[in-house]
Amino acid sequence: QVQLVESGGGLVQAGGSLRLSCAASGRTFSRYSVGWFRQAPGKEREFVAALAWVTRITYYADSVKGRFTISRDSAMKTVYLQMNSLNSEDAALYYCAAATGWENLTSDNEYSYWGQGTQVTVSS
Repeated sequence: QVQLVESGGGLVQAGGSLRLSCAASGRTFSRYSVGWFRQAPGKEREFVAALAWVTRITYYADSVKGRFTISRDSAMKTVYLQMNSLNSEDAALYYCAAATGWENLTSDNEYSYWGQGTQVTVSS
C-alpha cells in the first residue's frame, strides 16, 4: 500500500517557477515508478512526466520537455517536479501517481496509487 501527498502548488507569474513535491509512505516505495499528471478545468487528465524505478529513465510530455524536471530524493521517499518557464497552459491540478511497472508510464492506466492533487495557477 502506498499513500501519496502532493504539495508545492500555488500562484505564480508567467515565466516563473515552482517545485512540486510528492511525499510517499510505504516501505517499498523505492520499487515504484512515479509519474505526474495534470488536469485543467474542462479537459482530460494528461501525462506530464514519469520516472521508471528499474531503468531510471525519465519521460516527459512534449509540452513540458526542456522546462520540467522529475526527480527523486536519495531516500526514495519524495518525488519532485521542478517546473520552470511556466505559462498559462500549465495551470492545472497536478497529481502524483505510483506504478509497480516501468513501461507505458505515459498512460494513467498503469498507475495504482494517486495523490489528491495540488493546484497550480499561472497569472499573466
